[in-house]
Amino acid sequence: MPKAYWVSVYRTISDPEKLAAYSELAAPAVKAAGGRTLVRGGRVVAHDDGIAERTVLVEFDSFEQAVAARESAAYQEALAALSDGVERDFRIVEGID
Repeated sequence: MPKAYWVSVYRTISDPEKLAAYSELAAPAVKAAGGRTLVRGGRVVAHDDGIAERTVLVEFDSFEQAVAARESAAYQEALAALSDGVERDFRIVEGID
């Protein structure tokens, strides 16, 4: 069964305090749902129309697990804390077998 990934690229961060509050809640929610954070921040080189902002990559054992983690009550609480503090492109993608 192919793994799945959350890919989150931040276009803008308008409220770092909201991002910090989100991170405090999101990290344990992701871990509890079986997610493994592979990339969180760090250096970025953007090409083409990319934006060199914060990037997060989380791995899950299945697409269904990744979707369920996003919908979990714990992660929804983290999203409420984030609110309008960022603009980001968040995707759940299925990997290749």
